[in-house]
Amino acid sequence: MSFKYDFEAYPTEKVGETIGVDIGINTLATCSDGSKFANVKAYRQAKKQLVRHQRAVSKKVIGFLRNATQTKNRRKAVKKLAKVHKKVADIRADALHKLTSWLAKNHSTIVIEDLNVSGMLKNHKLASAIADCGFYEFKRQLTYKCEWYGSKLVIADRFYPSSQICSNCGHQQKMPLHLRTYVSGALR
Repeated sequence: MSFKYDFEAYPTEKVGETIGVDIGINTLATCSDGSKFANVKAYRQAKKQLVRHQRAVSKKVIGFLRNATQTKNRRKAVKKLAKVHKKVADIRADALHKLTSWLAKNHSTIVIEDLNVSGMLKNHKLASAIADCGFYEFKRQLTYKCEWYGSKLVIADRFYPSSQICSNCGHQQKMPLHLRTYVSGALR
């Protein structure tokens, strides 16, 4: 049985004009208005449970043997593992949906950075943490929700030197990574 539902989202009344969003590993999103959204780190929290269930699956015998309970036990173990994976995915999706909906409903223009997620995932030390955040999914959801709620999504170029430009006078100056605040010609 299947059914079709036509969803028509209407533009909402916006609380804020423009907001810049920086997504990261420690905090999922840091907004230009000072609000921060914590990263739920669902995979990291469930890692021990996933390892335990994966080990149980690997110890079960594959195939059709004389004793049918062995394959049934494997199916049960696989089902338990899948349930934990689903829970991790659901927690991550819930956090992303809440954040992207809030941004699209309450702000008329949202500015995010175009990230090279596939390149970031090649760093084997950070790949697990980056995959746990769901950067691509954040951008995908924000794109269609901005259309739904009448917001404008601006994707800043990957190589645009936004942290090196003064927001008041527009002067550009090279700045080391450990310094994050630019004050009209003077580093703080």
